[in-house]
Amino acid sequence: MSNVIASAGGEMIRQGRVEVICGSMFSGKTEELIRRMRRAEFAHQRVEIFKPSIDVRYSEEDVVSHEGNSIRSTPVDSSSSILLMVSDQQVVGIDEAQFFDPGIVDVCNQLAARGVRVIVAGLDMDFAGKPFGPMPALCAIADEVSKQHAICVRCGALAYVSHRIVAGDRQVMLGEKDEYEPLCRHCYQEACATHRPLP
Repeated sequence: MSNVIASAGGEMIRQGRVEVICGSMFSGKTEELIRRMRRAEFAHQRVEIFKPSIDVRYSEEDVVSHEGNSIRSTPVDSSSSILLMVSDQQVVGIDEAQFFDPGIVDVCNQLAARGVRVIVAGLDMDFAGKPFGPMPALCAIADEVSKQHAICVRCGALAYVSHRIVAGDRQVMLGEKDEYEPLCRHCYQEACATHRPLP
């Protein structure tokens, strides 16, 4: 998808936009982010991808999908750091956006206003089924929202939420398949009602 348009005078100008990729864990959000960034690279566009520095599950620097695909990224501690590091990039990717501060929304708007295509991936809900961090606001200001779905590990329906299967009520708890499982709405309600991990 091009972010270059012709103005009334005939000269070419960049048109910024915000694309949000959301969904539960194991739904392919990061995989889709990497795919879009790779396509931009193939088109010889200048790209940069950022991730929160707290996310060191697979790599301290790379963005890595659950499938094992990776792309070089820049870890940052706050959303404001992204603005300081973006110069002439045409496409900016942001992974695990739910972990960023609320300022990430303004950062995305500012980049889009500068003609940058911004691609954001993140969990839209936490383990308790509640909206996660700045993701609802990012979905609201986005030009395009793609909802990805994992498969419920209990019944095979489309997953609704990332169910935590270990003890702990902190909203932010980095984990993988040993800590979380994707469940559909019905199976998630059953799991909450029984207050025990599903088999």
